[in-house]
Amino acid sequence: MKTAVATLMILVVLSTGALAKELNNLDRNGVALQGYDPVAFFTDSRPVMGNQQFQSQYRGATYYFASAEHRATFEKEPAKYEPQFGGFCAYGASRGKTVPIKIEAWQIVNGRLLMQYDLDVKGKFNSDPQGNLSRADKNWPGLVEKLGK
Repeated sequence: MKTAVATLMILVVLSTGALAKELNNLDRNGVALQGYDPVAFFTDSRPVMGNQQFQSQYRGATYYFASAEHRATFEKEPAKYEPQFGGFCAYGASRGKTVPIKIEAWQIVNGRLLMQYDLDVKGKFNSDPQGNLSRADKNWPGLVEKLGK
């Protein structure tokens, strides 16, 4: 009986994702994107600083938004707006590394928000965006497993 209960508990934990690791580029307060609004990259086509008054949590990260409307948009489809690769440099992820980013080195590729280390690295990424994105996608699960919490 104890074995059946323990097995059931393990299945419940696995099905709820409670053991899933997260790997996010966060500041010391757990804020992603250095406090910038993830929705604004899509709607305003530029980085816009968020406001602590409008915040939401998703996958272990806190996001700030410029408005209640942006927060509501994010909360409807957070996976659409969250930065890819935990907000780390996409080019770095394509090389199997977690690398910090500069906000001005952002881009949207295939509808996905990508951050880059700097504008020079963004140029390197864009020399083969689909290949680099594919490599980053392949490397990311291993990085999360190795470095995630």
